[in-house]
Amino acid sequence: MKYCVTCLTPTLVGDGQKLAPIDYMVWKDHINVLDQRRIFRLLAKGSRLDSYLTQLKKSEKLDFASWGGFAQNFAGRRIPFEHASSIPLWERAYAQDLFIPTFATNASGPYLPGTALKGALRSGSVFDRWTEKTILDLAERVEERVPRYFANKAEDSVLGGSGSSRMRRVAVADSSAVAYSGMKVYLLRTATLIARGAEKFELGWKSQRGSVEARRVDESTPLFAEMAAPGMAFEGIWQERSAADRGKLFQASNRYAEGQIARHREYAQRTGMKTLAATLDQLEARLNEIRNSDCACVLSIGWGGGLLGKSAYLKTDDDSYRKILRQMPLYQRAIQTGMPFPKTRRVIFEANQPASLPGWVLLEVR
Repeated sequence: MKYCVTCLTPTLVGDGQKLAPIDYMVWKDHINVLDQRRIFRLLAKGSRLDSYLTQLKKSEKLDFASWGGFAQNFAGRRIPFEHASSIPLWERAYAQDLFIPTFATNASGPYLPGTALKGALRSGSVFDRWTEKTILDLAERVEERVPRYFANKAEDSVLGGSGSSRMRRVAVADSSAVAYSGMKVYLLRTATLIARGAEKFELGWKSQRGSVEARRVDESTPLFAEMAAPGMAFEGIWQERSAADRGKLFQASNRYAEGQIARHREYAQRTGMKTLAATLDQLEARLNEIRNSDCACVLSIGWGGGLLGKSAYLKTDDDSYRKILRQMPLYQRAIQTGMPFPKTRRVIFEANQPASLPGWVLLEVR
């Protein structure tokens, strides 16, 4: 059998690689990724290699006036910006903010790792089986510090151990490679909540310097990422023991997606991001079309999905849940503030307007 994954919002499943500002140049509304090996071979024939290597070593960005011809003639590939309005923001950004995460790639091109799908399906399956009592039992075991792999036994109790896990009943291979033509460089910013009185909040934006929470979006730190555009499809091999197992897995994942979308919609309404709310309505409409299907489900995968894209428990206002997180250094401060949790979202901008959340896809088995 085969699966097909169709991107519903811009999606990035990477392999940890990033393009450094000295690995590319911006020319004609595109990120032009330099073929450095080819450039080295060319410059080795003359006297310019030393100056080029010196600039690579010392510079934060390549000097376009000196080396811009390489962007035109020696680009290994060209990735268009989602919208031309992103380019002035890129030009004004600090070099340390211009490292661009890229899509997972093999020798044939970009591909979707099967582990990204398997992990999302696993989270959905756990979500469907955990209860408030599960979290209460975990909270009662918390002492001064949460140990590593704290919830493993709770997961095994609903999925089965490593030798008998429900997830062993399906196997998802990496997808076939696709063309780069479906990739774009998207602008993202991190939205946050700013307290304005009791239970009153307004939209803010995260900045890496100066004010941590800025009211004006232009004061926040822009992020750039290579992502698969909506409509792009990945296909691969799907193996299963029975259609019944797949049906239970997909329906659990759809219920998980429904809970995630509901939480994101609350956030969009609280912050007044109307375009984002409309995108979430579209996701929910797509979910409703296949809610009871044994062959399709909606998933949140990859980079940028935040805590709600990875957590198998979505009631983040639950006292037991918060008791656990208070013991984790990463979340301790956020929980102690009493603010809604999580209070941030990584938001994709389209035409320089907050429009969607990353990583939402439709998985179909055929």
